[in-house]
Amino acid sequence: MVSPKYHVFICTSCRTNGAQKGFCCSKGSVDLVERFMEEIEDRDLSGDVMVTNTGCFGICNRGPIAVVYPEGTWYGNLKPDDIEKIVERHMENGEVVKELQI
Repeated sequence: MVSPKYHVFICTSCRTNGAQKGFCCSKGSVDLVERFMEEIEDRDLSGDVMVTNTGCFGICNRGPIAVVYPEGTWYGNLKPDDIEKIVERHMENGEVVKELQI
């Protein structure tokens, strides 16, 4: 059984029919999933961090959104440059990135 230290959920506006369209998707959230995966791989954290794309979290005006468990920390209005900061500070050092938290 997989038991990562962190599980990151990122809204990609995925619909039940598989189509990805909506606010977070239009703001580049699919690229954010890729950035998270690249950053995790580059830092050799693949065994510690799992990334999953999700459907809508319901607060589109704060998107793109990522939620990090087990803490349940919500990050919003994310941009590609924010991902390195989240992985380094949150996943490597256990520190919530307050300026991105919602």
